[in-house]
Amino acid sequence: MRVAIYCGSRMGENSIYAEKAVKLGGFLAKQGIGIVYGGSIVGLMGKVADEALENGGEVIGVMPTFMQWEEVTHSGLSDLLFVETMHERKAKMIELADAFIALPGGAGTMDEFFDVLTLSQVGQHTKPVCLYNINHYYNHLQAHLQHTVDEGFMHESQQGKIGVVSSPEELLRFINKLSR
Repeated sequence: MRVAIYCGSRMGENSIYAEKAVKLGGFLAKQGIGIVYGGSIVGLMGKVADEALENGGEVIGVMPTFMQWEEVTHSGLSDLLFVETMHERKAKMIELADAFIALPGGAGTMDEFFDVLTLSQVGQHTKPVCLYNINHYYNHLQAHLQHTVDEGFMHESQQGKIGVVSSPEELLRFINKLSR
């Protein structure tokens, strides 16, 4: 099993984001769950990858060639795949992953999360989609998603498919529940 991890290429203002990213990377590796992510060594992305690798985990990076800089590309991964565009990156990550989780991040993280959510909604995959709600980061997004249901723009059953977790253990339970 592999989990696609979407998260910031920055650390954020609160050290809890990095702490929880490290914990998640180590936890997944110890469970024998591989990681597919953006291939960077910086930010939360690098923290997750480093800890998973340190614990013997498989970590596959998928990076667009235009982002390939020595300061950004993680050189110690299990595998590093290069694609031409961000669209190809998302497609390759979706292909390689059995579940998706968004940690805190910016526009890129939101783009990736909403892409897999939309593909789920239109029946293109049935893989688990999660938000890792570190430090209540996704509370406003949860409220907005509820608002889309309340206003009739998203069916309640679709919102119910989004896991909102606050620990790696909860993530694993959610994935296992939906993967049956």
